[in-house]
Amino acid sequence: MLSIRDLVKVYPGPVAALQGIDLDVGQGMFGLLGPNGAGKTTLMRILAGLLEATSGSATLDGTSILDDPAGVWGQLGYLPQDFGFFPHLTGTKMLRYLLRLKGVTGPRGLNPLCDELLEKVNLSYAAGRKVKTYSGGMRQRLGIAQAIAGNPRLIIVDEPTAGLDPEERLRFYRLLSELAEDRIVLLSTHIVEDVAVLCPRFAIVRRGRLVANTTPAEARRWLSGTLFEGTLPAGTLPEILRGPGRCVTQSYLVEGQDRVRIHQPEGDPPPGFSPVSPTLEDAYMLMIQGNQRPPGGTPEPATATDAAAPVAGGLS
Repeated sequence: MLSIRDLVKVYPGPVAALQGIDLDVGQGMFGLLGPNGAGKTTLMRILAGLLEATSGSATLDGTSILDDPAGVWGQLGYLPQDFGFFPHLTGTKMLRYLLRLKGVTGPRGLNPLCDELLEKVNLSYAAGRKVKTYSGGMRQRLGIAQAIAGNPRLIIVDEPTAGLDPEERLRFYRLLSELAEDRIVLLSTHIVEDVAVLCPRFAIVRRGRLVANTTPAEARRWLSGTLFEGTLPAGTLPEILRGPGRCVTQSYLVEGQDRVRIHQPEGDPPPGFSPVSPTLEDAYMLMIQGNQRPPGGTPEPATATDAAAPVAGGLS
C-alpha cells in the first residue's frame, strides 16, 4: 500500500505546488489526472525520492519514502515525463547502461537480463538498433524496461502516452495493464482517455489539491440525467449559458457547426438540446473547474494560502 498524508511542497516565491495531499493507493493501476501545472510531476518526483517535501508523509508498505528514499529505491521503478537516452547506443547497450546506474543485476548477468526485459516489452526485434531510430512508443517501452528491472513493488509513470500515435498508445496500454496485475502502478497523466482505459480508480489534482478520488463509473453516474447536447449558431453560446447552473463540458466542431455539451443539474435544457450519456471527459471538465462537488472530493476553496502561494504555470 502506498499511503500519502498531508503532503505539502512549497517552492521559493512562495509557490505552493502541493497543498496537503491525502491518498491511499493499493495494488493495481491508479490514475492521477489533472491539467499541466496541477502538481502531478512534483508529487511523482517526491514519491521517487528525487525531491524533498516541505511537510507530510509518504510510505510504501509501511516504509517512509521521505525519511529514507534510498531505502525504497530497490522497490521503485520510475519512468519520468522526459526520459533522456543516448541516441548513438543500441537498445541493449542503453538498457545495460541504465541497469548499471540502478545497481540492478541478474542471476545470469546483465546481458541475459537485458534480453529478458526487452522481450517483456516487445523490443527484442530492435535490440541491436540505435535508439535514435526508435519511434516514440519504442522509446517509452525501453523506458518501461528499465523501470521494471528488479521487479519493483511500485512503478511510477509520468505522462507516458503523450505524443504517441494511436497504435503505439494501445500497445502501451496493454503493457501497463499487464504490469499492474501484481504491483502498484501509479499513472500520472492529463489525458482522460488514459484513465478511462486503464484505471479502475483515479484521483484528480487541481492547483496542488486533491479535488476527487473516485472511479470512472462513479464519475459518470454523478452526471446522470444532467448532460445535454445541441448545435448552436455562431455567437449564441453566452446567451445559452445564462441559464441557472449551466456550464459547458465540451465544445467541438461538427461539419463546421458548433456542437456543445452542457451540464444543467436542474430545470429545462435550452431549445434544441437533447439528453446524452455522460462521459469521463464531461466529469473531468466539471471537476477541474472547481465549482462542482464530485464524488469523493469537495469543491476547491479559495483561501488566503492560494493568494500567498499561487501555483506557477510551469509546475506539473
